[in-house]
Amino acid sequence: MTSTAQAPQPGAGTAHPEHLGHVIFIAAAAAMGGFLFGYDSSVINGAVEAIRDRYDVGPAALAQVIAIALIGCAIGAATAGRIADRIGRIRCMQIASLLFAISAVGSALPFALWDLAFWRIVGGFAIGMASVIGPAYIAEVAPAAYRGRLGSFQQAAIVIGIAISQLVNWGLLNAAGGNQRGQLMGLEAWQVMLGVMVIPAVLYGMLSFAIPESPRFLLSVGKRERAKEILAEVEGKGADLDARVAEIEHAMRSEHKSTFKDLLGGGGFFFKPIVWVGIGLSVFQQFVGINVAFYYSSTLWQSVGVDPTQSFFYSFTTSIINIVGTVIAMIFVDRVGRKPLALIGSAGMVVGLALEAWAFSYDLVDGKLPATQGWVALVAAHVFVLFFALSWGVVVWVFLGEMFPNRIRAAALGVAASAQWIANWAITASFPSLASWNLSGTYIIYTVFAALSIPFVLKFVKETKGKALEEMG
Repeated sequence: MTSTAQAPQPGAGTAHPEHLGHVIFIAAAAAMGGFLFGYDSSVINGAVEAIRDRYDVGPAALAQVIAIALIGCAIGAATAGRIADRIGRIRCMQIASLLFAISAVGSALPFALWDLAFWRIVGGFAIGMASVIGPAYIAEVAPAAYRGRLGSFQQAAIVIGIAISQLVNWGLLNAAGGNQRGQLMGLEAWQVMLGVMVIPAVLYGMLSFAIPESPRFLLSVGKRERAKEILAEVEGKGADLDARVAEIEHAMRSEHKSTFKDLLGGGGFFFKPIVWVGIGLSVFQQFVGINVAFYYSSTLWQSVGVDPTQSFFYSFTTSIINIVGTVIAMIFVDRVGRKPLALIGSAGMVVGLALEAWAFSYDLVDGKLPATQGWVALVAAHVFVLFFALSWGVVVWVFLGEMFPNRIRAAALGVAASAQWIANWAITASFPSLASWNLSGTYIIYTVFAALSIPFVLKFVKETKGKALEEMG
């Protein structure tokens, strides 16, 4: 499944819908998948210690339960495009919303650890689908004049979903008297945390019935008149609908279906250099340990003596910083450029991570870090997330969407995204064991990767700001 981000015919890019609010509603409804992506990814943060206690598992088994959702994510992302091309974008959203709801209920009512892991995979599959279908649908439906701004809804929805999940977790923990296993509505607090996601999941499903199918999909199944109606609705009645339909149909006929073989270079089993650069960006984005901040932060703070309620609050404040950084990136990515933002972010992350490593190197006193080191660790964690969010959190996805030649873009983006899920899994699965070994040493490892990202960007990554996609090569 690909978007119709081709150069518009004269007049298409300047077409303005009569009801812009309706177009914004359509994009926001589709971005609810991004909200659930962020929510489901990070809500587990509030349940980690309770799962460890209830099922009496060690760090390795615990890590697998937390990280196993990423397997579902990879499968969902790999199959969503084909599903959407077969049955439509809206039906794909409805399937994802149903899977989110089922996963929420199943995760809230597990009867064994393996059962919880299974429902985590189901939720991961829905995350993977949402990560693909939302941006593609928005790109296909949005008027060209608004495509960039409406496309940013997905990323904004993800970081808001992360923040809301942490706020809900904090509120539920307070309601349960600060005990993750305290009773709420006949269940333990952590079960309610996981189950609450059924509410936005149902809302996502309901909203999917209120928005139109993608004109591109409708044309692919021969429904030209319905496609014209939707184009008139979103682009304005002044648009040349016949020209727009012809443009989309021409783009669909002329698209090159890139394959894995297209990515190989030099006749051997090696990727082209540009593909390795994409893989490198994906791996560095994850190997700085960013998802530790969203999957394990409450556990991290509790391990150095912060009480559970405060640790949940700090998880929420971190997610607010994530939103602030994302907004900064969205404002400056086209003004400053992708490469300068990535370098600024890397430098800031090195400072934040190094300070965390220093703070965690001190022995606990009465189960807590010394006051100075505790405050340094807290501030440094927020600095790290801020610099990640204003740079690599957004810039990597911009690079991956722009840097590959047209002929291999779809396949190369798929490989780079897969590398990102694998790297995400590696960090998520390894953190509990690494932290048990040496928390300071773990953060030194993340610091090293943040530092190495600087020469990587300087040497191998080319600026894509202001360049047409046809110039990439």
